[in-house]
Amino acid sequence: MQSATLPAFRAEADPVALVPFAAAHLPGALALSQEMSWPYRLEDWDFALRVGRGFALEHDGAVIGTAAMFPDEGACATVGMIIVSGAAQGRGYGKRLLEALLGAAGPRTILLNATEAGRGLYERYGFTPVGTLSQHQGPFRRSRAAGSDADGDVRMMHPADLAAVARLDREATGFARRPMLDRLVAAGEGLVLLRDGAPAGYAVSRPFGRGHVVGPVVAGSRDEACRLIAAALAPLDGRFVRVDAPDAARLSPWLAGIGLPKVGDALTMVRGGLPPTGPARLFALANQSFN
Repeated sequence: MQSATLPAFRAEADPVALVPFAAAHLPGALALSQEMSWPYRLEDWDFALRVGRGFALEHDGAVIGTAAMFPDEGACATVGMIIVSGAAQGRGYGKRLLEALLGAAGPRTILLNATEAGRGLYERYGFTPVGTLSQHQGPFRRSRAAGSDADGDVRMMHPADLAAVARLDREATGFARRPMLDRLVAAGEGLVLLRDGAPAGYAVSRPFGRGHVVGPVVAGSRDEACRLIAAALAPLDGRFVRVDAPDAARLSPWLAGIGLPKVGDALTMVRGGLPPTGPARLFALANQSFN
């Protein structure tokens, strides 16, 4: 969260200060996410600090709220990691954080994944629902994954693939997010699916939360997405795995069938006009904040 580009906001009558998120806020942010039973590690917060920008609410030196924005290189951004301590809720701090994010985003199109409880607040600020997603997770057993044998059309991602991967990602999401993709791949392992010798889909697996997250996953079809996910899961036998899949991707029955049950959902909302997408499609998210 590149704090240098954001102003600090402080009202003299209010003992709570809204300031740019910085490395010093990481332990407090981790404590907040633990209070909310979010599975973030300190490393996950640090990763977000490096790929995005955000705000922290401070009271007497303690972090009581966070919010983050992840802008692309064009006119879009995602927002997330919006947390207010339970003891500080009901005082308008969530609204204050959201207004700070909207101010920092300016005219960008903004995408977020909301709980049903947060829907009303976001609708008041011009967000409209555009879809839903399902969170699947659990200890993975390779024996349950059909297609987990070696797939000759799926191989490890090479540095020379990154331009094609970024192009596929932009087709699927409408976002120009090459710098974030570079960091995601560097933090984990990337795979590409080849069609006629050229990358036609990709997947990233990286450490996150209680184990690993598989995502983003971009492909031209559901079958190709399943093959990429199966290949990403193959070395994760016995580990805890999470996959966040848009319901439009129709992956939930397959994920549940290979031992990753659905444990939650979220409402995808947008403020502004989404860029066009296709023919590649997004089948799994990097996480619910990055999309």
